[in-house]
Amino acid sequence: MASRILVVDDDAEVRDVVRHAFESQGFAVEDAADSNELAQRLRNGQPDLILLDIRLPDSDGLAIAGKLRLTSDVPIIILTGLGGDVDRIIGLELGADDYVVKPFNPRELVARAKAVLRRVKGTAGDVSSAPTLGHCCRRFAGYLLDLTAHRLIGPDGKPVPLTNAEFLLLQAFVGAPRRVLSREQLLDLTRSHGGDVFDRTIDVLVLRLRRKIEPNPHAPHLIRTERGAGYVFDSLVEEV
Repeated sequence: MASRILVVDDDAEVRDVVRHAFESQGFAVEDAADSNELAQRLRNGQPDLILLDIRLPDSDGLAIAGKLRLTSDVPIIILTGLGGDVDRIIGLELGADDYVVKPFNPRELVARAKAVLRRVKGTAGDVSSAPTLGHCCRRFAGYLLDLTAHRLIGPDGKPVPLTNAEFLLLQAFVGAPRRVLSREQLLDLTRSHGGDVFDRTIDVLVLRLRRKIEPNPHAPHLIRTERGAGYVFDSLVEEV
């Protein structure tokens, strides 16, 4: 079945552009102009992905994203005209999977959505910890990172859900184990893989990643902070 995309934006022209871009790629698209219409659409079933504008006439999109994260793991791409660092950081802290600033290229938006959906489908349900034939994988501290399928399998064999930005940051770390990486280097490494990661967001992403892979995020031993220098991924990394 076609993946269902829900576009939440008060601008009818934006909704039409997004609808055409996704339907031309075989997606099923629904839309909503405000939070009330969003609630109605969600009562009909959870979509596979939500494109959510920050500025809605009756609510704040970031507040909506925060509420959705309390009850659902539906992927969210923030779609907005606000490009400031503060809004990006808040969006990441709330668990948004990606952040796209208007005006945007519809083809790029579809590509980003496909990347998020591939990651989500790659971590859906219990899966074997064995690498898939032909996939590029790395193993560290009992974890298996499948770079091809964009998924992380925990020591218990269960998938660890990561946002796109979190996955790209972990990919950068496993590519340079036991080396000090500055924030600037981490930004360059994540961007080189097509990431939409910005200055001052690295610290937020590190905190989020620690909560998912560290036994004790308050006393991390996998991702260590080197004061004044950056971060070190302190683990043996093996190619699988």
